[in-house]
Amino acid sequence: MKHTYTSAIRFENISLEMGKSPILANISGSFYKGKITTLVGPSGAGKSTLLKMCNALITPTSGEIFIESTPIDSVHPTVLRKNIGIVLQNAPFIHGTVYENIALPSTLQGKEFTEKEAVLFLEVVGLDHTFLYRQAEDLSGGQKQKISIARSLVNKPKILLLDEITSALDPASVSEIEQLISRINKESGVTIIWITHNIEQAKRLGDFTWIMMEGKLLESGHSSILSTSVKEQVQLFTKGVHNK
Repeated sequence: MKHTYTSAIRFENISLEMGKSPILANISGSFYKGKITTLVGPSGAGKSTLLKMCNALITPTSGEIFIESTPIDSVHPTVLRKNIGIVLQNAPFIHGTVYENIALPSTLQGKEFTEKEAVLFLEVVGLDHTFLYRQAEDLSGGQKQKISIARSLVNKPKILLLDEITSALDPASVSEIEQLISRINKESGVTIIWITHNIEQAKRLGDFTWIMMEGKLLESGHSSILSTSVKEQVQLFTKGVHNK
């Protein structure tokens, strides 16, 4: 029986040029609601650029982007940023406590954010109340990523964009973050779009995978394509020939 999936974000013939240089070329496809989609491909493939288009940080030269069925340029930026959270490889932190950093999304909107609320978000990412008034800059890499994930959840987003969030972490922290993201996805139904250079991670976590090279979407589908694709470029990439 064929499954029908609902689009959380849909691209129609997206292209981007900077000067005369093509960055993305005719990208079409959907990130499905409630699913984890991993984006893989060599450096310079256009993965991070595509991710930034998902919350309108970059505007395509041509083509259309839809958030569910609404054109992205019809969505107010405040609403867009509330519904789409982002976590980066090197998460930016303000100089201050964990509490101040988790509270930042509410602070920027002029809203109150209590210690009790902060503790709840700490618990979601597996940390306890003792972290609340620790200096964010003193935390380990894995702890910082957990705080960044907690902060990204404050606005209760429908979509989370993750850009190489485990690439600088030790294996134990990688495993913890993978389990955390998988649990958040399953328990809250948040759509996850995760850029990773790690093929095995993409296989483990992705319901779907997009394989990008040189600004083009080479192949997309269930994450099994990373093992079953007959395309030579995909096979070379998954064997590490282009995985740089």
